[in-house]
Amino acid sequence: MTYCLGMLLKDGLVMIADTRTNAGVDNISSYKKLHILEQSDDRTIIACTAGNLSVTQSAFALLKEGLEEDEDSSGPRFPADMPNMHRVAGLVGEALQISREEIKETAGEDSQYSFSGSMLLGGRFKGRPLRLYHIYKEGNFISCQPDRPFMQIGETKYGKPILDRALEFETPLDDAVKTGLVSFDSTMRSNLSVGRPLDIAILPTDERTPALFRRIEQTDEYFNMLSAQWAIAIAEARAALPLPPFMKEVE
Repeated sequence: MTYCLGMLLKDGLVMIADTRTNAGVDNISSYKKLHILEQSDDRTIIACTAGNLSVTQSAFALLKEGLEEDEDSSGPRFPADMPNMHRVAGLVGEALQISREEIKETAGEDSQYSFSGSMLLGGRFKGRPLRLYHIYKEGNFISCQPDRPFMQIGETKYGKPILDRALEFETPLDDAVKTGLVSFDSTMRSNLSVGRPLDIAILPTDERTPALFRRIEQTDEYFNMLSAQWAIAIAEARAALPLPPFMKEVE
């Protein structure tokens, strides 16, 4: 299982992905799921992946080799050649859809494996706003909007409540990173198939501020402190809430 989170805020873009993969309880390993597709002076493009690894790996290989030319191109199509993030999302979606269909065909209709795969795609072109997209297994995609400033793929349900309650478009970038990490901590507490290391990419809205990439290891002091204090804060908040008045009837 996987958990990936993207947050598109007034102050910047944050993308976080875990690294745990498993094919059963006795076959757990780590695999990087946050990938830099392009980083140059005029653009930064980042993708997080969830689902069947063979599908997403094949999609990345296809993007690296270049997709077949179409009526608007004179040769193979690469993410670096696209004019904007919307067109990049379309190209990545096409690669994902092609890879999924090819692998399904190779495996045969009787295969018991799941060939689903999805991505979060974020980044910007110089002089243009940051963008964040959710790309579905069929290749279609939607963009993140200010009224719901986050997107998730993979194991989403355990980390979603804190985001629904605490995250807004105006949330400061450092506070958003903290909230995102709490979302991951909640997910890891409830599902052992999601785990550290976590990879983080932060792109501030101000283009003069460089992008930040960081890995949260098992021994990361800040994350361990955040996890412990969040557990204490939840217990204290629960204790401070008034008791149900109807329970007096059973005393």
